[in-house]
Amino acid sequence: MKERLQKVIRDVGLASRREAEEWILKGRIQVNGEVITELGSQADIEVDEILVDGQPIRPKEEKVYFLFYKPKEVVTTMKDPQGRKTVADYFSSIPERVFPVGRLDFDTEGLLILTNDGELMNGLLHPSQEIPKCYQALVKGCMYKETAMELEEGIKLSDGWTAPAECKLIRVDREKEQTLLELTIHEGRNRQVRRMLGAAGHPVISLMRTGFSFLTLKGMRSGESRTLTEEEIKRLQSLYE
Repeated sequence: MKERLQKVIRDVGLASRREAEEWILKGRIQVNGEVITELGSQADIEVDEILVDGQPIRPKEEKVYFLFYKPKEVVTTMKDPQGRKTVADYFSSIPERVFPVGRLDFDTEGLLILTNDGELMNGLLHPSQEIPKCYQALVKGCMYKETAMELEEGIKLSDGWTAPAECKLIRVDREKEQTLLELTIHEGRNRQVRRMLGAAGHPVISLMRTGFSFLTLKGMRSGESRTLTEEEIKRLQSLYE
C-alpha cells in the first residue's frame, strides 16, 4: 500500500516524521532510482526500492519470541565456520532473523530464548540482572551435602568467587560413582556451571539447562520450539524494566 514517504521512513524506525521530511527536501531519498524532493510523494515499501543515502530500507520486522529446546552438539551461533549444526538451522523456515539470548555450550542441551527484540535481549543479558538459571547435571563422583553447601555459598574460580547459588542433590549412585543434581545460578559467566562443578571435584558428564526464571521445558522434546505467549513476554520484560 502506498503511503507518504516520510511516514514510511518513520515506520521503519529510521527517523521521526519531521526528520524524514528534511531528508526528502535535501534529496537524500530515492524511489526506484529517482531522487525525490516533493513532500507529497508516496511509495510502497513492499514493492518499491527506497534508498536513504544510497542504502535500501526494508519493512520493520515484527518482533517474535521463541522458547527452544537446544539439543547437544548444536552451536549457539547463527553461523559456524566449522560447518557444525547451529540453532539457526532450526529456525530457517521463519521470515524473521532471530538471535539466541545468551549461549549454551556445544555439549550442553536445554532451554534457550531466541528473538529479534534487541531491547529484550540486552535487558536480560545485562550484568546487573540476577535472573535465576536452573541446570540439571550428571557429575562424576558421589557428592556429599558439604560440597553442595560449598557450591551454594560460593566457590573460587579463576575469575573470582561465584555468587550464592542453590544446589539440590537428586540422586547419588554409589555403584556408578555418579551424582545427579540441580544447580541454580544467578550469574552468566562463561561455562560457569561446568567450572563450578569441576572446581568442587565433580567433573560434568552431561549438562542440561532446565529453567530460565519462570520458563521451563515442560512438555517439550529436544529440538522443539514454541512461541512465547504474550503473558510470558510481559513477564520477561518485567525482569529488567
